[in-house]
Amino acid sequence: MMKSVLTGLALGAAMIVAGAAQAGDVAAGKTKYNACISCHGAQGQGQAIFPKLAGTPAEKTTELLKKYRAGETVGPNTPLMAPQAATLSDEDIANLAAYIETL
Repeated sequence: MMKSVLTGLALGAAMIVAGAAQAGDVAAGKTKYNACISCHGAQGQGQAIFPKLAGTPAEKTTELLKKYRAGETVGPNTPLMAPQAATLSDEDIANLAAYIETL
């Protein structure tokens, strides 16, 4: 019984550490976001046909950027976003998502 409890605790701790490792670096995301400012605004407020990003949960931003990167059609701005996302690494996406969530 004690062995299974310890195993469960170890597994839970490993999952927490793995989740933290996937969290993005806000400062690196801020730097990477410079490429987004001309369309989405300095504070992620959006403008014209470009949507507001400020406050978007990191999980949602990550999901969308990965879809754009994969060439999936996400919405009417896909032709504009897909080339931007195509060059992003998983780390870049995590960093951008972490930063955008703070806007």
